[in-house]
Amino acid sequence: MKKSPKFQPKKIVVAGGGVLGSQIAFQAAYVGHDVTIWLRSKGSITRTQPKLDALKKTYIATIKQMEKNPAKTWANGIAPNPKTFRAKDCLAQVERAAKNLKLETDLETALEGADLLIESVAEVQAEKIAFYQKIADLLPAKTIVATNSSTLLPSTFAKHTGRPGKYLAMHFANCIWQYNITEVMSHPETSKATFNSAIQFAESFNMVPIPIRKEKSGYLLNSMLVPLLLSGLDLYVNGIAEPKDIDRAWTISTGAPKGPFEIIDVVGLTTTYNVVEQYQKVPTLLCPLLKKMMLPYNFKGMKSVLARYIKQGKLGCNSGEGFYKYK
Repeated sequence: MKKSPKFQPKKIVVAGGGVLGSQIAFQAAYVGHDVTIWLRSKGSITRTQPKLDALKKTYIATIKQMEKNPAKTWANGIAPNPKTFRAKDCLAQVERAAKNLKLETDLETALEGADLLIESVAEVQAEKIAFYQKIADLLPAKTIVATNSSTLLPSTFAKHTGRPGKYLAMHFANCIWQYNITEVMSHPETSKATFNSAIQFAESFNMVPIPIRKEKSGYLLNSMLVPLLLSGLDLYVNGIAEPKDIDRAWTISTGAPKGPFEIIDVVGLTTTYNVVEQYQKVPTLLCPLLKKMMLPYNFKGMKSVLARYIKQGKLGCNSGEGFYKYK
């Protein structure tokens, strides 16, 4: 039987220039894809461009470290095969990515000719639905749409896209150049061809695709990670210990490189706030046993602390300060 041709998208659009949206776009541009980031306003451009500039510096610094000490600093997203690694070529790819990445505020212009759209807007259900309803009539028929949601299920949004068969989830880990996984999750109406295309695309820009055949809120990574972050926040807001001591208890005891508050600073406090808000709804929606398990969390305290930090502009690593200072 003749094999289907590989999915080779020429134009990729990333909707949203947040922490992960910027990383996905830069990585896709780094491997040579034609990439456009759609942003809501000119103000969004002024917030996104510094993230891209910082990513350029990070890639350059990482490549130089890989050249000096590959055993310690290797980043598979930058160069998956050590045998073919050439620092000079990788640095040229970084320059090309930074030069060719496009930022666009006009939605119709951004979506024109798109082979793949990766939605990375705020982790708020109503905002995602509004976005999908807006793009449903603008997308070319060929476009595959993927959500980068970290907790919400693709079936929640499928009907709003106008193309449920060409819709699924592709979730990426933070520090995409280093932790190069892509969780690919279908929903009941996702076509097999779309699922296979998403797997192929992930491979095309140096990601390790992790197939998820059944919908699960939190996917694989966040099903394990979010309880850690909630537990850390709960200890802090209830006055049990300070963030640095909670982090030390975790990192020293387990050997993990980061504790929950260091991870929150990487993820971003706004995203964490949205996740806390989503999980706060769980007790009222699910079975009595799960409700009993989730109630000990002080969600009100978590939201209050996160909201205070966000109001002060302490958004995490990208703003220079979150629970820790980075300047």
